[in-house]
Amino acid sequence: MRFPRATHPAMIFAGESDARRVMEVLPKRLSKYGLTVHSEKTRLIRFTRPKASKGSSGTERQWEAFNFLGFTHYWGLSNKGNWVVKRKTQKSRFSRALKTVARWCKWNRHLPVQEQQRALALKLRGHYNYYGITGNYCALASFDFQVRKVWHKWLNRRTRGNSLSWEVFNRLLVRYPLLAPKIGHSIFAAKL
Repeated sequence: MRFPRATHPAMIFAGESDARRVMEVLPKRLSKYGLTVHSEKTRLIRFTRPKASKGSSGTERQWEAFNFLGFTHYWGLSNKGNWVVKRKTQKSRFSRALKTVARWCKWNRHLPVQEQQRALALKLRGHYNYYGITGNYCALASFDFQVRKVWHKWLNRRTRGNSLSWEVFNRLLVRYPLLAPKIGHSIFAAKL
């Protein structure tokens, strides 16, 4: 098996017996090339199209979600009511990115607002470029909102007596706008 530029392969099988057979053989096959399987990150999960069963609490989930490359993959209903695999930003990655932005705003609050805006725009562009995939707009919009809150908080701490109201901050955002959330990778635009 060759994974030229990938270090985190995901394998999907139609039958459980095939998956179990590969899980047994894979470590032996990789050891021939001096590679190993990470025991904590390698697992077999059942990821079949869900069949919702009505219980006392309404609809219950009977399928598993998994995290892969910073996204949580899960089953959800499309706008047409069909089951599709959806992806959203993994919670730990979302909070880690937000903490990084908050730390940067804290330590650079003394910089001119224009420089802060440029740096935050670059950070947002990078986040949107990686996580901007079909179906993940809500997470991008939430990240944008949280970044604006953090920036407001640390700009507000620059003044001693005067408070930076949200009205003034919104006028500042007109002059120094942050990037709006944008889907950069659409599964519908993919050409096979």
